[in-house]
Amino acid sequence: MRFFVPTDIYVEKDCVKNHAQNILAVGKRALIVTGRNSAAANGSLNDVTNVLNAGEIPYLIFSEVEENPSTNTVGKAAQTAREFKADFIIGIGGGSAIDAAKAVALLLVNPDVDADELHKAPSHPLDHAPVVAVPTTCGTGSEATPVSIITNHKINLKKSIPHVIFPVLALVDGKYLASAKKQLIVNTAVDALAHMVESILNVKSNLFNRMCPEYGLKLWGESKEALSAAQNATGNAAENAAPIDASLYEKLMLTSTIAGMSIAQTSTAVPHGMSYDLTLHAGVPHGPAVGYFLAAYVEVCAKFVPQDVEKILSLLGLKNVEEFREMLRKLIGTCSVTREMRDKFAAAMKTNHSKLDLVPGKITPEDIDYIYEKSLVVQ
Repeated sequence: MRFFVPTDIYVEKDCVKNHAQNILAVGKRALIVTGRNSAAANGSLNDVTNVLNAGEIPYLIFSEVEENPSTNTVGKAAQTAREFKADFIIGIGGGSAIDAAKAVALLLVNPDVDADELHKAPSHPLDHAPVVAVPTTCGTGSEATPVSIITNHKINLKKSIPHVIFPVLALVDGKYLASAKKQLIVNTAVDALAHMVESILNVKSNLFNRMCPEYGLKLWGESKEALSAAQNATGNAAENAAPIDASLYEKLMLTSTIAGMSIAQTSTAVPHGMSYDLTLHAGVPHGPAVGYFLAAYVEVCAKFVPQDVEKILSLLGLKNVEEFREMLRKLIGTCSVTREMRDKFAAAMKTNHSKLDLVPGKITPEDIDYIYEKSLVVQ
């Protein structure tokens, strides 16, 4: 058994300010990689720049990262970093910003690698610039994983790049959730839930590494009523719902980081593999795209590892898979696609052995069809 997460992780209020010296020790010139608006709105960007200014570290802000960052965007950011002579990257935001920061860090020190070639397996491990991660959503846990999910629109591909890029430092502060929309909090929390479920229902799961998802699922279960209260019956944020209690922000962020540590050990499994086509071709946000497949995946896995499924449901405070399915339906609603699209996705998934081989049992093509039939509504 093995457990390895080399990232120095701090989870606490005012984390960036408290650990200013840790940031300043990483490098001498920083490129900040972030989205267009949220980091400025939630105060995380200001917290980071205050530290850099006080430490007299020159920095440049690249604020063009889109949801599901593209090879075009990370290539442009890497060129910006080279011209600025940055020697480390700070990613601020959700998984998109932090994943982009990782890819930029790789491209920065490997100028011979074209961004459009990021998904090709290298002949040898590539170095990368140091990355500092400041997450502001409670879903991907990218601050604790070596994974960077990048989209290449030229070849209609969204998947992780085959490079190991752990941040050297992660600063996790729940206060950044305060300005987030309820739907974003719910969507990203569902992604964290999927990380933990998929890390247990996984051939790489063992007694050592499942300490993380089991603890994280307990925390998630304690948060599920507040998340459900923020939704209406259609799986959308209810305009008149009570706000999510601020005391939950830190718990949700902690859960997300734990979920990231979970998949750092095992990788994600079938629901994530299924989600990428739904996001790329149907424009479904990542959290719901994963969540739509989660209950049916759990149901199929119950044939192979029923005790593990029972453990997951117990930690979440649920009685059976049907309660799990209803909880997800309340949180994210349902997803409709054409029959042609669903069948095309299913056919592609049946050849995705990087995900299928992680299932703790011999999953069949019929099981794959069943998951799609149970998870998506045919228009």
